[in-house]
Amino acid sequence: EDQVTQSPEALRLQEGESSSLNCSYTVSGLRGLFWYRQDPGKGPEFLFILYSAGEEKEKERLKATLTKKESFLHITGPKPEDSATYLCAVQAQCSPGTCNLYQNPAAGDLERWQRHLCCSSS
Repeated sequence: EDQVTQSPEALRLQEGESSSLNCSYTVSGLRGLFWYRQDPGKGPEFLFILYSAGEEKEKERLKATLTKKESFLHITGPKPEDSATYLCAVQAQCSPGTCNLYQNPAAGDLERWQRHLCCSSS
């Protein structure tokens, strides 16, 4: 069964203390793994998309990596402004005319919010 699991559910860090979030996935035909940041009362903000195992992307204090079964979002030397909810979502291989997007359960309406990203690339 296709699924996405993110851990830990909550992470509290001291300023400057580095850590990582994990996004494990089981899907057939990975097309992309997305990382988002969501501030309270706002919609998700796109951070990264990773397409293949071994890929890494970096932006300021954040670094995303991808393996064949999971992705990590590394936070190096966090600052108070980095406090947010971080979400992952996985786009699976689409059959013609279909759209499959799997997200961690905490993502809520993220699928509806980014459905155009999946369908536009089908």
